[in-house]
Amino acid sequence: MLYPELFKQLESVRWDMDKDIPWDQFDAGLLSDEQAHTVKMNAITEWAALPATEMFLRDNRDDSDFSAFMSIWFFEEQKHSLVLMDYLKRFCPHMAPTEQELHDIRFEFDPAPPLETLMLHFCGEIRLNHWYRRAAEWHTEPVIKRIYTTLSQDEARHGGAYLRYMKRAIAMHGDAARQAFAKVGVLMASARRTAQALHPTNLHVNKALFPNDTVQSRMPDPEWLEHWLDNQIQFDAEWEGKVAERILHNLSLLLGQEFPTVQALNRYRKEIGARMAPEGAAPEA
Repeated sequence: MLYPELFKQLESVRWDMDKDIPWDQFDAGLLSDEQAHTVKMNAITEWAALPATEMFLRDNRDDSDFSAFMSIWFFEEQKHSLVLMDYLKRFCPHMAPTEQELHDIRFEFDPAPPLETLMLHFCGEIRLNHWYRRAAEWHTEPVIKRIYTTLSQDEARHGGAYLRYMKRAIAMHGDAARQAFAKVGVLMASARRTAQALHPTNLHVNKALFPNDTVQSRMPDPEWLEHWLDNQIQFDAEWEGKVAERILHNLSLLLGQEFPTVQALNRYRKEIGARMAPEGAAPEA
């Protein structure tokens, strides 16, 4: 089992919300309402770990090891929401999310293949690590800069934990896992060619509720994410390239061959698909 070891590793570096956040360094002159609004939106977005955890536990009922790890992931992600809300309640209380605004993003996700979902969230942690690093640079107020830096480090560790479960999945499922990881990797490393931000909270997850079936579509300000990325933290092509580079680098290590480009990963995906296809079946388009 991976859970006991991951518990010890993550417990050893866990930060304390009272002791490790420099609340006494707050500078009111360096926080605008515009900036506080983005903190509120990120606090609500982090609350989406609740429906995501419900999805993970439902779709991984046969995997108690991974389900146990969800206790760590869920705790730390909800802590992210809590520290952002605490910041607002201390220094900008009129911007703090209401309980109803938090509850509005709790809805059921359709069942999905566990391997693809695992890879999707691995990529989501990489992306969020980079978003939060950029947010820490954009903000000028020192306390929220420290908070975003702290959260970005957590997201990197979560990505590392998901990677451990991906390695285990390959040992258990072989080409089925390789195919799932390559397929989602091609999508998530191709963000520069898509019109929307490729993060789990921005993808459709409930066919019956479409189009109001993404976390972002149920936010108080559904348009905030694109504005935050494009106009505020300026998550440009260079930063998107860093995300794609990390995804490809980790998949290269995981799958045992170099993927310098998304195209190389896509060729590998097709090779695995051909290897898995029944004899005489038409190759995948």
